[in-house]
Amino acid sequence: MTENKFSTIERILAGAGVVTTMTGAFIVGRFNPTTAGFFPVCPLYSVTGILCPGCGLTRGFHAFFHGDMLTALQFNALLPIYLFFFLYLFLALIFICARGRGLNFPKFSSTVIWSFLAVALAFTVCRNLSFYPFTLLAP
Repeated sequence: MTENKFSTIERILAGAGVVTTMTGAFIVGRFNPTTAGFFPVCPLYSVTGILCPGCGLTRGFHAFFHGDMLTALQFNALLPIYLFFFLYLFLALIFICARGRGLNFPKFSSTVIWSFLAVALAFTVCRNLSFYPFTLLAP
């Protein structure tokens, strides 16, 4: 299997992605999204009242960064899956920046991506149902 070599500009952009990701994580960890007024609200929820599969992630990551795993899962039960994807992408950016090559293990297959989309769709439907136990999925 031939590995991709990234150009200098791609490595610089990957480094910018690492810095941007770390800055965003610092801001989410430092400022409480429930009280800080500068975090954006979900446009789908604000227009339609429908909770998307990402609603509660900012508050969930804030709780996660402070070690409160149960609260993080209460904000968004899919947070561990999102965390896995974000860590994978973050590590890929670090490897591209540092050595000019991505990760050596396989990328996500289309089956994995479609499965996640199916889970996210089912989660979205369930978290918008207005009766117990589905009300527990709302942030």
